[in-house]
Amino acid sequence: MAGRGEPGTVEPEAPSPTGQRVSRSARIGRACRARLWPDLTRPYCGPMWPGTAAGLVRMQHELAALTPPVWRPSGPRPLVAGCFVCFRRGQRGPGWAGEPAWAAAVLMLGDRRQAGSAVVSGSAAAPYEPGLLALREGPLLEAALRALPEPPQVVMVNASGRDHPRRAGLALHLGAALELPSVGVTDRPLLATGWEPGPGRGATSPLMLDHSEVARRLRTRAGVRPIVVHSGWRTDLDTAVSVVLASTRRARTPEPLRRARRAARQARGDAKDGFRG
Repeated sequence: MAGRGEPGTVEPEAPSPTGQRVSRSARIGRACRARLWPDLTRPYCGPMWPGTAAGLVRMQHELAALTPPVWRPSGPRPLVAGCFVCFRRGQRGPGWAGEPAWAAAVLMLGDRRQAGSAVVSGSAAAPYEPGLLALREGPLLEAALRALPEPPQVVMVNASGRDHPRRAGLALHLGAALELPSVGVTDRPLLATGWEPGPGRGATSPLMLDHSEVARRLRTRAGVRPIVVHSGWRTDLDTAVSVVLASTRRARTPEPLRRARRAARQARGDAKDGFRG
């Protein structure tokens, strides 16, 4: 795990009660975790990460139908947690259940300062299947985010939101599981279609699905390929775009996601032959 202000370093890990491995600095905060993370009532009463595709599909339909109040950031640079999962190198195809995995979360004040990080290791709960990413990655991402030294104001994840067969992709699902506002960022849309935005930084264009805007293309730097921004839990597209732009520095990818991806990959590299030894 990377300590405060020290991205990219990984400390020794130890098993957690759930079987996932949590870095030492993340374990230090467990005693005060109940105080930092509020006791929130989830609007969905079943288990937040079902173990079957059928169970996940039912949950996605229920989550898509909910209309929680929209969150608005209180300042220009909210406290953002970017999170990312990587898997063993060299694998082809959709992966498999039980595949070794490393998840990282990085806490940042916009694009300016890193305020904490955490890495957990575990295994994928399912192979990859479009529309069912939560089955594979959801529990690992939640574990990494809950290992942070304090809760973020908004969560950013490499996943879709309403651009999804059931309008409830992992970006929305993860926010609902944590009861925190969430935003998704992807390289391309899942199902939606639209046109390219203008050439300047901050230019956007709508992505449509069944006559509704479900995501936006956003150019984070002049002249670079746009990314796709997804509203998630308790966010709309205007808010999602503002959070992503405030979190983007010189790279095309928002800084919290870029650092989380780097931390997860470094943890994988520190594991012998791609496995936790």
